Amino acid sequence: MTRLLAAPVIEPSQRAARIQAVEKDIVLPLRFLVVAILCYYFFFTRWFDIPGAATASEWTLNHAKMLKEIFVVYALLSLAVGATFIWSKHLTLRKIQWIVFTMGIIDGAMMGVLTCLTEGFGSDLYWVFLALVVRNAMAIPVALPQLVLNFLVSLAFLAGGLLAPLVAPPLDEDAWKGESSERMIVLIAWSLCCYGIQLLFEKQKRAEAEATEFAVRQERLRTAGRLAAEIAHQIKNPLGIITNAAFCLQRAVREGEMAVDEQIDIIREEVNRADQIITELMGYAQLAEGTVESLEVSHELDTALQEVFPPAAKYQVKINKTYDPALPALLMQKRHLSGVFVNILQNAREAMNGHGEIDVSAAYGENDSIRILITDNGPGIPADQIDKIFEAYFTTREKGTGLGLAIVKHNTEMYGGRVDVQSKLGMGTQFALEFPARILMRLSK
Repeated sequence: MTRLLAAPVIEPSQRAARIQAVEKDIVLPLRFLVVAILCYYFFFTRWFDIPGAATASEWTLNHAKMLKEIFVVYALLSLAVGATFIWSKHLTLRKIQWIVFTMGIIDGAMMGVLTCLTEGFGSDLYWVFLALVVRNAMAIPVALPQLVLNFLVSLAFLAGGLLAPLVAPPLDEDAWKGESSERMIVLIAWSLCCYGIQLLFEKQKRAEAEATEFAVRQERLRTAGRLAAEIAHQIKNPLGIITNAAFCLQRAVREGEMAVDEQIDIIREEVNRADQIITELMGYAQLAEGTVESLEVSHELDTALQEVFPPAAKYQVKINKTYDPALPALLMQKRHLSGVFVNILQNAREAMNGHGEIDVSAAYGENDSIRILITDNGPGIPADQIDKIFEAYFTTREKGTGLGLAIVKHNTEMYGGRVDVQSKLGMGTQFALEFPARILMRLSK
């Protein structure tokens, strides 16, 4: 039930752009219109002297000046917020959220005061409260802040309605109570409905975006697989012919007693090496066989750590984990992402000989990406080897294949990501991985 009601994760840049668009293109014009209308009523009409608008109350007359001053402050705040959203292009998501949330509370409080002066629960400003609820749902996609803000807006209407009898007692108290209950129930139900509609809209939008991402990434893998298979097929045939020719040439030379055996052996050795490389390349043809999945980075990191450092092995390695909450999912084949994490962690374990400390972190990167850092306090990598560690078959260990970090680089770049390494002798090594959460979003920029 909790997962069903939970809003989908929205990347920070998307959320900030959405809030700014709603505030600048929709809310701002409406806010200026409301401020202009209120300005007209406050300063160019005898609003407080109109019978039926609570003007007969001494309380209203005594506080009219104070209310006008409050309205002036409210109007200036509205102008300042509008100017901020129009001209400021580098607001962080946190600042935008606080501005919207704070102005939502101020809007509700201002409308609550006016509700108190305009017939309370029977005020036509009730419809403004319904509009505020819709605006909050559009501007704040996160469940808790949205529901809290709409609850406070509803509370402002309730306070305005309850205080209204102090200004002008209702003519029919029973009708007043009935109307107050009905309108409060509708307002609260409307808040919940707006959240539900917004939730369904976001999930549908996310499902469509992920479906497109799945299709794009799967097609990339199919293309890579077909290309690798074609290259392997085209090259292995001539390699077989070269091998047979070299064998026949060697036999002929032996019969003629010509001293060219050393050269022939070199040819065959290089052919075998090339054949081994092509065989590895043929493995890429299997890329099309898997399926792209929606993977949670924190879960995949934990799984890789469990695989490389199983509790039963009792490695004396301290692991520090720092994951940002609610990271977007990565659309990849599970074995590709696992291969990246496992190979880096295995390298760290072997470099430290099973004794040391590893820091693993996952956080938001630039351009809607996920940045993963894996740091060990091992002996480090010599400066003259840093540029070679991602090359296939390069290894400094006797039993190493030299393919682990080559796989890391290949799998990362295949999904539009990148991998960097920083290391100092005696101070450890850090691998920095960056994966785009959305390929299409990067291509469109």
